[in-house]
Amino acid sequence: MRRISALMAKEFKQLLRDPKMRFFVVIPPILQMIVFGFAATFDVNDADVAVVDRAGSSLTRDLIAAMGATDRFHPQSFDALGLAAVALDGGSVRAIVQFPPDFETSRQVHIVVDGSDANSAQMILGELINIFSQSVSRGMTPPLTVQERAWYNPNLSDRWFFIPGIIANVVTIATLLLTAMTVVRERELGTLERLQVTPISGLELIVAKLVPVAAVGLFDVGLVTWIGIEGFGVPFRGQPLALLIGSVLFLVSTLGLGLLISSYSQTQQQAMISAVFIVMPLVIFSGFAFPIRNMPDWIQALSLLDPLRYFLVVIRDVFLKGGDIVHLLPEFGAMALLGVVAMGISAWRMR
Repeated sequence: MRRISALMAKEFKQLLRDPKMRFFVVIPPILQMIVFGFAATFDVNDADVAVVDRAGSSLTRDLIAAMGATDRFHPQSFDALGLAAVALDGGSVRAIVQFPPDFETSRQVHIVVDGSDANSAQMILGELINIFSQSVSRGMTPPLTVQERAWYNPNLSDRWFFIPGIIANVVTIATLLLTAMTVVRERELGTLERLQVTPISGLELIVAKLVPVAAVGLFDVGLVTWIGIEGFGVPFRGQPLALLIGSVLFLVSTLGLGLLISSYSQTQQQAMISAVFIVMPLVIFSGFAFPIRNMPDWIQALSLLDPLRYFLVVIRDVFLKGGDIVHLLPEFGAMALLGVVAMGISAWRMR
């Protein structure tokens, strides 16, 4: 028992003696609690809803006003269902509410939600039905009926929503950790210094280190995509080339981040802790589980620097919405920019 106590005392001293370890023991839990406390929410707030009012009656105007009177929805008027569908497909609105021309007699409301985000779709649908139910008289004849439909995910299956996100997260964790650990391992063994005094340039060294990890990342993308399609029945409706381009651009960002972590880490333990510390906010800010639009404005601004945010849009669009290269150009551009910045800073640190 005395020997165990002595060893434990030694480990505590080593743990607390290192300033970086003291930092990771105290600061990450505090930051994660603050960030997750604000960002982790399924509540629907300020959701843009396309409204196609083909009835134009006082009752439909009252129902539209009831939607806008809450902090849940922002009704946006559209002249035709086709225009509203384009807005839903582009992500500028999250649902469509259509009042047919015979609404005064049929009392039917058509609601279409974006089922690619199953959790939000269920929340939006429930809130809209609740608002309409409370806004009309119970004795109305005929009673108000709601015809609901979810595009891209008709059954609002959580699996269809989460599996593409899991694919992105698997690739993120694997490439980030591999890159950070590979370079630091060379430093621990003393071989990195030897390589730096050889005729090999810094760029050649970085390329030699990153290309194998990138190959592993692309293999993982293909593997987990196949598992998602064949094992879990998630549809793949888009262009494989769009997924490949998005994966390559995303890997540039994660490899750059991993290389940046390795430039600040002296041991593999430090690199692993740093990678885990970075991965958690990346996942939360990406919209993997919690809608970005529901987060505070300052977190939404920070999420613009998260490459996983854009890759999730790419992978979910390709799987569920039939996304192609043209429609995903904004996401490709954002990932390319973040990748160039991350790689540039890392190369400067490693020179």
